[in-house]
Amino acid sequence: MNAEKKVAFYTLGCKLNFSETSTIARNFVNEGFNRVEFEEKADIYVINTCSVTDNADKRFKTIVKSALKKNSEAFLIAVGCYAQLKPEELAAVDGVDLVLGATEKFNVTSYINDLTKNNIGEVHSCEIEDADFYVGSYSIGDRTRAFLKVQDGCDYKCTYCTIPLARGISRSDTLENVLKNAKEISEKGIKEIVLTGVNIGDYGKGEFGNKKHEHTFLELVQALDKVHGIHRLRISSIEPNLLKDETIDFVANSDTFVPHFHIPLQSGSDTLLKKMKRRYLRKVYTNRVAKIREVMPHACIGVDVIVGFPGETDELFLETYNYLSELDISYLHVFTYSERANTEAAEMDDVVPKNVRAKRSKMLRGLSVKKRRAFYESQLGNTLTVLFESENKEGYIHGFTENYVKVKTPWNPELVNTLHEVTLTKIDEDGLVRFNFVDNKVIV
Repeated sequence: MNAEKKVAFYTLGCKLNFSETSTIARNFVNEGFNRVEFEEKADIYVINTCSVTDNADKRFKTIVKSALKKNSEAFLIAVGCYAQLKPEELAAVDGVDLVLGATEKFNVTSYINDLTKNNIGEVHSCEIEDADFYVGSYSIGDRTRAFLKVQDGCDYKCTYCTIPLARGISRSDTLENVLKNAKEISEKGIKEIVLTGVNIGDYGKGEFGNKKHEHTFLELVQALDKVHGIHRLRISSIEPNLLKDETIDFVANSDTFVPHFHIPLQSGSDTLLKKMKRRYLRKVYTNRVAKIREVMPHACIGVDVIVGFPGETDELFLETYNYLSELDISYLHVFTYSERANTEAAEMDDVVPKNVRAKRSKMLRGLSVKKRRAFYESQLGNTLTVLFESENKEGYIHGFTENYVKVKTPWNPELVNTLHEVTLTKIDEDGLVRFNFVDNKVIV
């Protein structure tokens, strides 16, 4: 059946989803399927779903339609978080044939008997309590960096979040397997690894399928730092209460871990942090930023923030806005709160009107633009290392410095996936940074 059968993939959501799509795709290829781009005609389309926002739910239907336009007889499979939370809803979407939940998605091929279209999608979805085993994965995106999954699931009970319902309890890969995957990635000539998971600071928990801790996040970082052939390691997103001073100090002195942290805040108001059931108050966040600035003045610090959470009055929103305005951070990821079924927050009073949520989101996005600009300006004149990407974007090649400044220079295919020392010179009209090569010698 597999002979020359074509399969294509579409990923919604986070870096973790991208790493898992890659692993699922490799399973298909290993079984003789031919992987093609999603824009091409395929026999099977696999859509890896997300449930973090309303928008991801709506986009699913659009993606299904676009797949069926390319091949009305294609076999459509939905996997991922939304598939675990609301499998029947996805199965009822016209054209969807198979819906697989949290534990089933890594065995997609074993659920495909023939590729006959179903009248209604067939559902295989475990009770989320059964999602207690770990499947390691990594993705290779654009040949320059890979997303390496080290942890899955979450034991936190944030009142707005469905991820524990979609991904189950916190559990980790074994240190041995993480290091094996990291070596595999480095042997493919990839220069940068981004660590991902649902709650990576919780690393170690569930390493043996129980709550026993063999290793900590710090030990993971220390072990990865010794893997030969990796030039850059980046910590993606880590909770402020789990980012310890020891880890910050280690990164500051590491040759491979880069000075870039992405730390979810969600609100600058202690009142709302308590309502959200976050595990820290604002003071902890302030201390983390101060510690990073003390040992890595040039570090890039990104912040997640939610606007429009129930009970967010104008005063409480301004508390967040003013706090972030004064904090020495580099950019924001702004999420507009959206009600998710089966969460505590969805039942709360004092709902913020949608138009107010949109206005607040726009204000914080504007603040993010200013913050990023100020951060880039603070880096002008510095000599940094750039890793160049693989895409030709309107005659330019882009790259990122170790501290996440995005740069551009006229397209040169020889620069792809190479590291160069550069001095940042000016900010272009599009907000990206121009530079001079320190010398045109390639570092690697």
